[in-house]
Amino acid sequence: AASSNTEILSISDPSSLASVLTDGVKQTLFDSRVQVTYEPGFVPVAPPTVPDIPPEQLAEIIKGTVKVEVLDDDIGYLKIQHIIGEEMAQKVGPVLLEYIWDKILPTSAMILDFRSAVTGELSGIPYIVSYYTDPEPLIHIDSVYDRTSDVTIELWSMPTLLGKRYGTSKPLIILTSKNTLGIAEDVAYCLKNLKRATIVGENTAGGSIKINKLKVGDTDFYVTVPVAKSVNPITGKSWEVNGVAPDVEVAAEDALDAAIAIIKLRAEIP
Repeated sequence: AASSNTEILSISDPSSLASVLTDGVKQTLFDSRVQVTYEPGFVPVAPPTVPDIPPEQLAEIIKGTVKVEVLDDDIGYLKIQHIIGEEMAQKVGPVLLEYIWDKILPTSAMILDFRSAVTGELSGIPYIVSYYTDPEPLIHIDSVYDRTSDVTIELWSMPTLLGKRYGTSKPLIILTSKNTLGIAEDVAYCLKNLKRATIVGENTAGGSIKINKLKVGDTDFYVTVPVAKSVNPITGKSWEVNGVAPDVEVAAEDALDAAIAIIKLRAEIP
């Protein structure tokens, strides 16, 4: 199709060509995650590994991406920008329990703020979900098909955790924005469909559980493409592309006030 389209082939500026190709792909696939870019000198980012530094220092780094406080009316507030994975959680878990989790565990309701959450690790999904569910019976949370390995990974809730669970009876509200992306979308979608959390805010970005950037031949052009798919066992659908729809739709900047109002209203109802 491209070889017969002389108008596209006559574009001499590679960045402009990449932009035109991206628009064409979006109009064909209706998938905003697929992009063509021109990036001379691009260096692939190595998969994140746990640095070999003391857990206390690692915890300090993580605390920079987390904000925790107890609001009025005994409401716990936890703002997360990056969802850590299993390996990191095991290494710094005890420190994070002391400085973060133990502060909000006794609260009567909790707000998880994912409005700025754009990165995370797949193995972190069962950790977060399990803190808001019962230890038994185990729950099938998600199924992730990885196209590169042709393997489907099932994510289940965890029977044992570091520290105590928040439980299933206290109100849980998740704040979202149009920027909430990837792993955080999966967590929000899982807890929403388990009927464990109320989503307040904006429709999320509709990203992907895993994206790769593939080099096109011996050129400086790259295609960014999703290489895995999340399918929720309850809905049989995915949050990818369309995003997670909020239960209560409000502008992202007003989501916290709306969540507090909802918690207060529920507390007044017998």
